[in-house]
Formats: sequence, structure tokens, C-alpha cells
Amino acid sequence: MRKRTEPVALEHERRTASGSPSAGPAAAALDADCRLKQNLCLAGPGPAEPRCAADAGMKRALGRRKGLCFRLRKILFFVLGLYVAIPFLIKLCPGIQAKLIFLNFVRVPYFIDLKRPQDQGLNHTCNYYLQPEEDVTIGVWHTVPTVWWKNAQGKDQMWYEDALSSSHPIILYLHGNAGTRGGDHRVELYKVLSSLGYHVVTFDYRGWGDSVGTPSERGMTYDALHVFDWIKVRSGDNPVYIWGHSLGTGVATNLVRRLCERETPPDALILESPFTNIREEAKSHPFSVIYRYFPGFDWFFLDPITSSGIQFANDENVKHISCSLLILHAEDDPVVPFQLGRKLYNIAAPSRSFRDFKVQFIPFHSDLGYRHKYIYKSPELPRILREFLGKSEPGRQH
Repeated sequence: MRKRTEPVALEHERRTASGSPSAGPAAAALDADCRLKQNLCLAGPGPAEPRCAADAGMKRALGRRKGLCFRLRKILFFVLGLYVAIPFLIKLCPGIQAKLIFLNFVRVPYFIDLKRPQDQGLNHTCNYYLQPEEDVTIGVWHTVPTVWWKNAQGKDQMWYEDALSSSHPIILYLHGNAGTRGGDHRVELYKVLSSLGYHVVTFDYRGWGDSVGTPSERGMTYDALHVFDWIKVRSGDNPVYIWGHSLGTGVATNLVRRLCERETPPDALILESPFTNIREEAKSHPFSVIYRYFPGFDWFFLDPITSSGIQFANDENVKHISCSLLILHAEDDPVVPFQLGRKLYNIAAPSRSFRDFKVQFIPFHSDLGYRHKYIYKSPELPRILREFLGKSEPGRQH
């Protein structure tokens, strides 16, 4: 702009100096225009500068927005890729599915010393170890009836073993997956059963808690059989009941079927929150919701379970069981759907194997909030057990 205004200024000076007649009003106007242009040049960018700064700020905001969208797209593609990859990973490595079924690596509560059940409020409980097979050791808890609480203080394992021959009935408790025999809800159930006058014998399957060995359905069933036989050697004619919870119901029906086949059945079987078979349970489990409608769900997720030798076929086992059966299930169970427990009962009730024994199904309304593992809180449980186990001799009732 300065270069263009310089000739005009020089021309104005020449005309003024020469005294030209046209230097009057026109010259004054030209002089004012020239000064205005010079002032504009000296003033610099002026009001355009804020507009440039605003444009730069908008560009930076747009850049940040584009960067955020790019990162979100990367995360979305990663999650989508992981979602698609997991089924193939499980199919190629069936052992992953087995670990998810057993969850024996999840030890809750942590930092618990299983050798000291008294730390969990079980001051009338003894801890000891049995060896079902070579290289397999399982940790066992034996809780005597509460009425013996004072007598049990300071007693050794021999005293507890001899106590099994007393007149009090015995419950062999088979827990579900994850955790240990010292799980909070399990300990609370032991206390309830002990207060009702039962001996409670429970243990951790091989690979759980402080038990040594590798988990498998066959191994878990054999561990349960070993503990049952160990009890029977010491219990004399006392009734022995088997109580299974969740995955433990699969172990329980495997065990009782085997006992019935060798004609040494227990006095009764109690199944808490049972399923029909592991395939149906896996398909109904909340963890499978995001894949339930995935193409090839059975092939990707259920077939690897079967190929790992895991069946827990409660629906098939109950057809070969000949002892009284009690099923307990909460309607609001989020882990094992209530309809699977009802379906199992509908399979068992008309079975010929139960024609001389009673089969009973006890539902717990969802308003009670017992869900998957809190049925022990029911004030009706003592009455239910008293009425059922007190009449567990032959004489079918539904």
C-alpha cells in the first residue's frame, strides 16, 4: 500500500511547490486522502487480527475433535476385533473354557488361612487333609453340631473323626465353582446346618484352595466319592446326606448316581440352585449374553466344553438315582436360571428311579432376594429340612 501512495504524495508536493492553480480545494482533498492512506498503512492489520486469532482457535478445536474421533474409532475397532477374536481363541484353546467353568483360580476371600477355620468363626471345626489318589491332596473341614461347641475346644482330629459315629446326621457339602471351602456364604450355611444339629463335612476339590491336583469333572467326582467313603467308615448307621450347590450339583449327581449303581446310596440328595447340564447352563449364564446370538455359538463356545470332557449331566443322572431328592432354587437367581432348576425337577419327578422315594421342589420368591447363594438366610430353611430329611425314608411324595 505504501508504494502505491508515494507517487500521489510526490505529485501533490510538486503541484504545491509550483503554485499550480489547481492546488486549491482539490489539493486539500488529495492531501487528506493521502494522509488517511498513510495512517492506514502505519496502523497495521487492525481489526483483522482478532479475526485471524479466532480462525486459528477454531482450527485447533476442530483438530482436537478430529483427534478424539480418531482415537474413539481406534478403540471401537479394537473392541470389535477382540469381540470377534475371542470365539476363535476359545475354539482353538478349549482349556480356556474349562478354566472359565471351574474358576478354581479365583480364591475369594483372599488371604484366608484354610488351616484355621476358627478365623472364620468356626470354633467347632477341624481342618485336615485326605489323599484320594497319588499326587492329589484335598483339604477338608469338619464342623460338629453347635451343641458340641464347648466340648470341641482344643480337640484333635481323632476326636472329630470319632464324633461322626454319634447320633447326629451328617451332611457332605459340595460347593460350586470359584472360591474355597472358606467362602463367606458357604461358612454361613455351615453355621446354619450346625445349629440344626448336623455334622457338616466339606472340602476343596483338587485344584481349589489348598488342595493339590488338576481340576476335571472326573477328578472332582472321585474326590467326592473318596470323602463319602471316608465318612461312611466312621459314621456307622448315622444318616449321610449329600448337598450340592451350583456347579457342586453336577458333582453331587455324578456321585449319587455312582453310589446308587454300586447299591450304597446316600440317605437323601439336596440340590441348591441346580442346572440341567453344563451346556444349557453355559448358554444361560450372564457371561454368554453378548455372544448368545453370535453365529455358530454352540460350535465356538459349547463344543469346546464337551471336548474337554465336561458334561455335569444332571438331567441324565437323575434318571439313575434312587434316593429322596430335594431341590431348592431362588426365582431371582442370576447365575443359574430358575427355569433350569424347575426343568430338572420336571425330569426327575416322573422318573422310575424315584418311584419309591419323594422328590420335592422348593422355590423361593424373587422378593426375598436370595439370588444364587443366599438361600441359607431363609427362616423357612430349618422347617424345610426338618420336614424333608425327617421323612426321607421310602414313601414317595411330590
